[in-house]
Amino acid sequence: MSNRVVCREASHAGSWYSASGSQLNAQLEDWLSKAQSTIRPARAIIAPHAGYAYCGACAAHAYKQVDPSVTRRVFILGPSHHVPLSRCALSTAEIYKTPLYDLRIDQKVYADLWKTGLFERMSMQTDEDEHSIEMHLPYTAKAMESHKDEFSIVPVLVGALSQRFRYTYYDESQGEIYRSIEHLDKMGMGIIEQLDPMSFTNYLKKYRNTICGRHPIGVLLNAVAELRKSGLEMNFSFLNYAQSSECRTWQDSSVSYAAGALIVH
Repeated sequence: MSNRVVCREASHAGSWYSASGSQLNAQLEDWLSKAQSTIRPARAIIAPHAGYAYCGACAAHAYKQVDPSVTRRVFILGPSHHVPLSRCALSTAEIYKTPLYDLRIDQKVYADLWKTGLFERMSMQTDEDEHSIEMHLPYTAKAMESHKDEFSIVPVLVGALSQRFRYTYYDESQGEIYRSIEHLDKMGMGIIEQLDPMSFTNYLKKYRNTICGRHPIGVLLNAVAELRKSGLEMNFSFLNYAQSSECRTWQDSSVSYAAGALIVH
């Protein structure tokens, strides 16, 4: 009987971010040093999951709010880009590798989630093809490095992703295309800050903004709504916004990035 630990490789290292631990560490430290820790300790964050060359600086503003001294379990929710999922899926791995150090999946929490019968199992191929969770792993490792033996992760792949990147909305009153995109994005960010899941749903239905992480965000907003029923006071603030490029013609393309954090009072 084999006791081999099942590991998910850092499959996007060397392409979406550096495969060199020392180089990656230096990049993360540089980005984090330029971000302000304004609302620590965060209980939840929203951060982008694109290549670090595009969004690494933006993501730092969210991860700067993580306090490793009070964090013991990190749930990482990412949207599914490659396989159709009507529900959420859990990994078959026990360890997620990063160029910095390996991250341990919390098998006790996974066992509790399996017992609900509400989760699917993603194959290792699906797991390693998907980038949305992986892009948070190096930043999680970096933010938690001072307590790296004292925490675990709970990766969850969130399904029901039907829209792709076909952004068409344009409000001429905002000026150039990239300004219209920013206006619509920040409208959505303002609604997320209200922590009202129904308002966010209505925004998506009305404008069809292709927010890649909208389903994980929806999970967060509904979880917050439930926790607030018990009297917990929370607020969410976005700390940074960026675009991969400034669209000026319909031939241009751009991806928007945002970083924010939730705190409990």
